[in-house]
Formats: sequence, structure tokens, C-alpha cells
Amino acid sequence: MTSQSVENKVALITGANKGIGLEIARQLGVQGITVLIGARDEKRGQEAADKLHAEHNIDAHAVLLDVTDNSTIDAAAKHIESEFGKLDILVNNAGVFVESVPPSQLDMEVLRRTYDTNFFGVFAVIKAMLPLLRKSDAGRIVNMSSGLGSLTQNSDPNFEYAQFKLLGYNSSKTALNAMTVQFAHELIDTPIKVNSADPGYVATDINANQGTRTVEQGAIAPVRLATLPNDGLTGGFFDENGVVPW
Repeated sequence: MTSQSVENKVALITGANKGIGLEIARQLGVQGITVLIGARDEKRGQEAADKLHAEHNIDAHAVLLDVTDNSTIDAAAKHIESEFGKLDILVNNAGVFVESVPPSQLDMEVLRRTYDTNFFGVFAVIKAMLPLLRKSDAGRIVNMSSGLGSLTQNSDPNFEYAQFKLLGYNSSKTALNAMTVQFAHELIDTPIKVNSADPGYVATDINANQGTRTVEQGAIAPVRLATLPNDGLTGGFFDENGVVPW
């Protein structure tokens, strides 16, 4: 495989002021990549960027970005263009998990809220950032999915997490995987690669820190996909061990 230079590379990670997003930013930043901490709360985003710089000497910057608010997405794209002129890596990490009931008891507004962030928000960010990614010599888009978004695994009664049948969250990640396939196909003749990452069951705020994996482990797959070589794969679904079934 041909190696990728990280010189002057710029990465935007959404929902990056804590959890897996912050760890992805750290792992990319220690490689010498400039990281942009996308956060809904500007103060928390700045605190995260300052922490990365202080502890690891990472070139980190906070970017106000709420994936459910198009005005912040457009403003972020304009800011990135004026400050950096391009974007090399986009990690769509921001997501919500707001349900704990069987499908028949799920409130429609909870379902809409889940899709607004986990699916429509990702689409809005990709669409806004794509012109900047096209200016990169090796653009990379990583969509943070979940093993719960795998229809193959969800259909298997022996799947480790088969009991987690959460209509909103699971199906939003399935839809996100479909988006990965669509964009990868559209961009197949460009240097941009688009993949879905399964971080595993990571202990974060989204699951009240009940996950069995660390954020360091959860960041392995997305960081690998964010730094794929020129001959790396596109349009796939991967965890740190390889291909995850759709």
C-alpha cells in the first residue's frame, strides 16, 4: 500500500468535544494532522481543543457545528474554506441514542429526533463539506455507524447484542450505511473514499458508560479509515478486525 503524507492535512470531527470523537481527534492529531473539533457548544469545543494542544501539542481548533442546524453547518464550511482552503478528512461522529422501548412504543418525535442527527445531519454535513473534500489530494469520509446497524447481525439470534432491538437508533445506522454506499459510488472516480466504521460497544455518555470497550479501542477503526492509503477500500463497513456484514 502507498503511504499517505499527513503534511498540512485537515480533519473535521463532528461531536468531538468528548467521548469517541475527542479520542479520534487525539489519535489523528498526534499523527500531525490539524484537527477541527466540531461541537454544538462553542465553549466545550474550545476547552477540548485547548486540552489537546496542552497535553499533546496538537494543532486543534474548535468549530461551532450543530448537525441539526444548517446555519452552523454552512458557517463552519465557510470558516474552514477561508482558514484552510480545503478539508482532507471528515469524520461524522455526532450521534444520539434516545430510546429504550420496543418499536411499538416508540414515540414518533423520538424517531424523528434520532434521524435528524444520525442520518439527516450526516447528509447535511457531507453535502456542505464535499466541495472542500474535493480540493484534497486524498479526501476521506468516515461515517460512524454501529454493529446494531447491521441487518445481517440484527437478524441473527446469536448476535452478541441481539436483544438490543431499538428501532430508531438501529435503523438510523442502517440508513447511514446505505448513505455510505451511495456516496462511495458517486465518488468512485475521485480520490475521495467513503466508509462506515463500527467502533464497538464503547463506554460513553450515550450509553451511560455501560459499554465494554474504551474510547481508545473505539477510535481504532475510524482513525484507520480516515487515513487510508490511496489504494484503500471505499464503500465498506469495517471494525478494527475487518469487514462488518451489512
